[in-house]
Amino acid sequence: MTLTPAVSKGLLDVLIRAGLVAALVTLCYRTFHPFLNLLLWSMILGVALYPLHKMLRNKLGGRNGLAATIVVLLTVAVVLIPVYLLASSLASSAETAATAVRSGNFEVPPPSDDVAGWPVIGNQVHAVWTQASTDAAVVARDYAPQLKAFSLAVLGKIAAAGVGLLLFLFALCLAGVFMAYGENGHRSAIASFERIFGPGRGQHVTALCTSTIRAVAQGVIGIAFIQALLVGVAFIAMGIPGAGLLTLAVLLLGIAQLPAAILTIPVIIVVLSSQGVTTATMIFAAYTFVAGLADNVLKPIMLGRGVDVPMPVILIGALGGMVTGGVIGLFIGPVVLAIGYELYWQWVREGTGPVAEAPVTAVP
Repeated sequence: MTLTPAVSKGLLDVLIRAGLVAALVTLCYRTFHPFLNLLLWSMILGVALYPLHKMLRNKLGGRNGLAATIVVLLTVAVVLIPVYLLASSLASSAETAATAVRSGNFEVPPPSDDVAGWPVIGNQVHAVWTQASTDAAVVARDYAPQLKAFSLAVLGKIAAAGVGLLLFLFALCLAGVFMAYGENGHRSAIASFERIFGPGRGQHVTALCTSTIRAVAQGVIGIAFIQALLVGVAFIAMGIPGAGLLTLAVLLLGIAQLPAAILTIPVIIVVLSSQGVTTATMIFAAYTFVAGLADNVLKPIMLGRGVDVPMPVILIGALGGMVTGGVIGLFIGPVVLAIGYELYWQWVREGTGPVAEAPVTAVP
């Protein structure tokens, strides 16, 4: 089919405009990309903390700026105090260990005979442990490459955690700005979603995003706190050295979506090896092991609370987002999957006739 000159010219104009718009969007994305994670974190924190900001604002006579400042300072205190205590404890422990090694007073207690009875690895662990208790210098020399690689890996993780903490603090300050202008941001989000998803859907999609972010935030923090509390009670009751520090470590593992078994299983092994197999140690081992798996039961219960989307959608989105996008993906994944789920069923309902849309409570 031959196009007329007028149609050909109009099509060329459309293609040129589309190309210019695509080029502009690409340039804007490349320019803004370094700040993308910071903005996402800020929005997530702002949405998650806004109920607290709203409560303080009402008590302070509608002073948005002051309420946002108080929320930011409280959150910084809640985050920095445990981090400072953890860093101080680690530094003190490292300094004590280094002093003991330099002075030659570093001693490794001999293993219990029960260690040799462990399946598969018992004899090897018992032999290395026995050698370390008699001559730690030889073991350190024999395993120097592994110890060096492990130390470098730990230092890398500590450096990454420091960078992440700085990013979190900057994002928290920016979230305070977002909370101070929360009402305007809420209206802007509704208008944007109205434009993207069509008239009448902006309120629903905005409420869906808000509820999902808060459900994931409260679920992650709540689950991590409950799990750390359950494990910490066992550590304190058993008289584990550094029980408070270990409990804090369990909390951090839960927030990072890492299994608490990384910490609980070594503690159980050390207790059984040093104190032997008794009724008390077996009860401690069973309870601590089960408490370390509590998140597997709590996640399906708490992650989907307050969201008009099936829990498996939220859970799959959280886990898949964590795998593909890290900690930020933990929040972005459920939001994207929940919106896709809702839009799909909205499209299905529109094709099968008018069906009442499931309400989602709008929470600014």
